[in-house]
Amino acid sequence: MQTVKSRSTLTINRALKQRGAFWQTGFHDRAIRDDVDLKPYARYIVANPLRAGLVERIGDYALWDACWLPT
Repeated sequence: MQTVKSRSTLTINRALKQRGAFWQTGFHDRAIRDDVDLKPYARYIVANPLRAGLVERIGDYALWDACWLPT
């Protein structure tokens, strides 16, 4: 992950002609071993547009439809 963040920061900063940090500090990876572990993380990701204020309900987001949410 460190390599991905480092290289993408360099690329983005060059494109925007700026310097400095791009990524938020404190990335912590988690091992997902089975579907039981996966479900809460998948639901968290699917709900990101709602938390970001892009939509009022998850169903309003065009790409919300995932097997991780009850219909």
